[in-house]
Amino acid sequence: MDGILPLWKPKGLTSHDCVFKVRKLLKMKKVGHTGTLDPDVTGVLPICLGRGTKIAQYITDSGKSYEGEVTLGFSTTTEDASGELVEEKKVNRTIMREEIMSIFNRLEGEITQVPPMFSAVKVNGKRLYEYARQGIEVERPSRVVQIKSLTLLDERQEFKGDLISFKFRVSCSKGTYIRTLAVTIGEKLGIPAHMSGLTRVQSASFTEADCVTLEEIQTLIECNEISKAIFPIEDGLSHLPKWEISDTLAEKVKNGARLELPEDWPIDEEVVMMENGKAIAIYHVHPEKEGTIKPVKVLYND
Repeated sequence: MDGILPLWKPKGLTSHDCVFKVRKLLKMKKVGHTGTLDPDVTGVLPICLGRGTKIAQYITDSGKSYEGEVTLGFSTTTEDASGELVEEKKVNRTIMREEIMSIFNRLEGEITQVPPMFSAVKVNGKRLYEYARQGIEVERPSRVVQIKSLTLLDERQEFKGDLISFKFRVSCSKGTYIRTLAVTIGEKLGIPAHMSGLTRVQSASFTEADCVTLEEIQTLIECNEISKAIFPIEDGLSHLPKWEISDTLAEKVKNGARLELPEDWPIDEEVVMMENGKAIAIYHVHPEKEGTIKPVKVLYND
């Protein structure tokens, strides 16, 4: 089986747990996920099967969309609901919708984030959560991420109460920490905050409508209909430009040949080489040999 199996990840499992379960259900070794989701997070987790594992990074690198909830009134060590209390402050004023919308507008575009201590980012060869579990605070490298859109999913005009929660939808680049975004929203309101809920609703071109649960996978296997849930490799590359080639040239591409740079080639992009609608390789401009293109990854070479 080659392709992509979009899984609706349940709460309580790590992404690695999901891969292990899918591997066991399908009785195959070549299985990988496409971007880690924390155990408390639910949602779209594309699982790559067989040759599909060759394009896992492209799905991971593509845009993601989430629906989350921020709670104002206290912050936590992990920046989400599972952490220990860090700071508590009752919301002693009415927050107007316009204030939240203004903050959302300012957060759209490129922003700089510092990864939370409870994250898998490596510093000096060690993951941040390992330092955090030992109570060690280390300097963390900042990163620039892209917030493509940030939408308030709440119709209220006024937000009142000792604790205030509201939902939002965000479309963003890879590497964005939604937990940190929730904390930032609170900081701009002058109130400690944390992310109290999160669901990934889209990864690359895959949405909830495409997904199956682990239970549904089991049922499809028993009915010998699992192929109905598996998407072709091409769907995982839908965000990349395509270049249709002839059968003769396809043989060279499958062998990883360096080719002459075609006219109108997208110079700064990786391009999917297509033969009769089938993705066979990914090429880009050769960094050293002027006027040529070379393979980044060959998908079919048999």
